[in-house]
Amino acid sequence: MKKLTAFALLLVSITFAAQAQYAEYFTNATMRLDYNHIGNANEEHFAFDQMVNDGEWAGSKTALLDELNLGKYFFEIKDPKTGKLLYSRGFSSIYGEWETTPEAEKEWGSFHESVRFPWPKQEVELTILKRNIKNGFDPVWTYMVNPEHHRSFRGEVKNHYTTHDIVVNGNPEKQVDIVVLGEGYAKEDMPKFKKDAERFAEVLLSTEPFAKYKNKFSIRAVETPSPDSGVNHPHQDIHTRSALSVTYGAFGSERYALGYDNKTIRDASAAVPYEFTAILMNDSIYGGGGIYNLYITAAVDNAFQEYLFVHEFGHHFADLADEYYTSATAYEMDAEHLEPWELNVTANTDPETIKWKDIVTPGTPIPTPWEKKKYDKHSIEVQKKRVEMRKAKVEEKVMEDFFIKKREWDDKLLSNMEHSGKVGAFEGAQYKSKGLYRSAANCIMFTRHNQFCPACQRAIKLIIDQTTK
Repeated sequence: MKKLTAFALLLVSITFAAQAQYAEYFTNATMRLDYNHIGNANEEHFAFDQMVNDGEWAGSKTALLDELNLGKYFFEIKDPKTGKLLYSRGFSSIYGEWETTPEAEKEWGSFHESVRFPWPKQEVELTILKRNIKNGFDPVWTYMVNPEHHRSFRGEVKNHYTTHDIVVNGNPEKQVDIVVLGEGYAKEDMPKFKKDAERFAEVLLSTEPFAKYKNKFSIRAVETPSPDSGVNHPHQDIHTRSALSVTYGAFGSERYALGYDNKTIRDASAAVPYEFTAILMNDSIYGGGGIYNLYITAAVDNAFQEYLFVHEFGHHFADLADEYYTSATAYEMDAEHLEPWELNVTANTDPETIKWKDIVTPGTPIPTPWEKKKYDKHSIEVQKKRVEMRKAKVEEKVMEDFFIKKREWDDKLLSNMEHSGKVGAFEGAQYKSKGLYRSAANCIMFTRHNQFCPACQRAIKLIIDQTTK
């Protein structure tokens, strides 16, 4: 038998120590702590709602502390007696986006949210922190979590949903566990939902770097029948009530789709082990959304369904920033070009300190020249035409053909430049034409391309590693 190296022994020791800490402080159940997040553009408040047993803990029992520091918010679980940090995770929220909209300047908003962590054996301290302008985190709410609170629903989850194992590769503790929910699928649409869930899994696990690590993923589907087929479209005067209350038109953006019924979404998700959530919309109109550590939404009957699945999952899974900058957004970004926390965009053009310096292609200039003027001119013309077509409410097939031509034009230009295929710093990212940079000429997060750039792929791998330790 081979002797273990000193490094291997150290890893074994660290793993045993982490497992021992888990056993000391937590049970094998999941606590879902629900709260209401209330505020406006100038202030915010939190109010406890309930604690719910969300099923057996599906996360790692060794990687309890989040070392990636992603997301607009971050939460920590501590032992109140010793101050010892027991668990932490970064996340983003609908509220975090809403507070940047013009609506938040005029009125208050209220959003139901949850954080999930192993069920504690005794009272623990929960602190939610919010990212500040210097990219650090400041505490915004602290709550003493008493597992025996009178609004602590400790009973085990009894699954009353119909579920399907799409891909199962092992114990949830060592897997990336994804739950797929259906929105706008009537009871008679359930066979279609299962096929759509299988298609989602196939597309996601065929895209790098997910493909390389597909044996670390398990994907399960939960049926959530709606009264009727289709999803709510206020901009098209289509008004439909559905199982999860997902609607297009979030924050006034026609194609942005979000679900605000957090409890219903969470209850359905808990029918299977999960850490990440995909909500497939039984709809043909292009649209979707993705929020870090919350969920994605994506229309399944559009010509760009594959792109939507992967692009939105990139937001949800690895907190990837949008790299495009010519399309309108539903919320307003800061005017200052501070260094983004997301791992695929940067304001730093120093070759010695840029966040992806270790993967920059040797000899590539930083910043990296590209056909930006040509791209910008064409994209601005496309956006003007797009607005006109939306106002005219043209058929979706016409919009699809329009976007397909745009994708073909983009791919041709961006793949035939001097530094195409190189890792550098290409100006234009995260809704800003100047001052922010992406790592490659093209990416799923930039155009309707079919591949992630190297910076995105590295970010995704970091999440996979942390989730499956």
